[in-house]
Amino acid sequence: LGESGTGKEMVANAIHRSGGNAKKPFVAINCNAIPENLIESELFGYEKGAFTGANSQRVGLIETAAGGTLFLDEIGDLPAPVQVKLLRYLQEKRIKRVGGRTEIEVDARILAATHVDLSKAIQEGRFREDLYFRLAVVVCKLPALRDRGGDVLLLARDFLRHFAAQDGREGMSFDPRAELAIAGHPWPGNVRELQNRIQRAVIMADGKRIQCEDLEIGEASGESQAGTLFSNCLL
Repeated sequence: LGESGTGKEMVANAIHRSGGNAKKPFVAINCNAIPENLIESELFGYEKGAFTGANSQRVGLIETAAGGTLFLDEIGDLPAPVQVKLLRYLQEKRIKRVGGRTEIEVDARILAATHVDLSKAIQEGRFREDLYFRLAVVVCKLPALRDRGGDVLLLARDFLRHFAAQDGREGMSFDPRAELAIAGHPWPGNVRELQNRIQRAVIMADGKRIQCEDLEIGEASGESQAGTLFSNCLL
């Protein structure tokens, strides 16, 4: 659970890579990015002739993730009919392709993420309560970047090293004023915004020192005293 841009897919990928099935597939899908009439066939696959245009059999993403991990981003936007079918899979570890008659056993770990308040969605009838409890065996709440204190500078310096090396500009650093600005900025776009601003700053900076102007954020008087995600050992 977490706001947009807090790194939910990154954490899901880290969970996958730290497990015993790290060499198996990690398959990600954004439930909000696929039209409602297509998402069932994307997840479960379909048989030849199942609908107009189904000229051949297609394996779905759940089968593709067999032995590994399927990451369902924005699970709160999953259409109600597909929620029913996903619940059945979680209960029985079996799927049936669209247009198919045979059940197929598939063992894939499911990780799901959302920025939606699922409790409210359940009350409003937009999300199944039984599916929520099947998914929420372990819940990881990712704090917003503004609540992570010193993490913002750790992340900023890491992004700077990465993008500077990528652009052949190794040795770049932040001006002290820029570091104060980074620490004091509210980061409404969270980690995604931080990454974007630093990538742009590396491209736009005249010299080896990143200034506030390169980041396009104002100066701040000091750092936040909030705890960090790293120091709290949540990752």
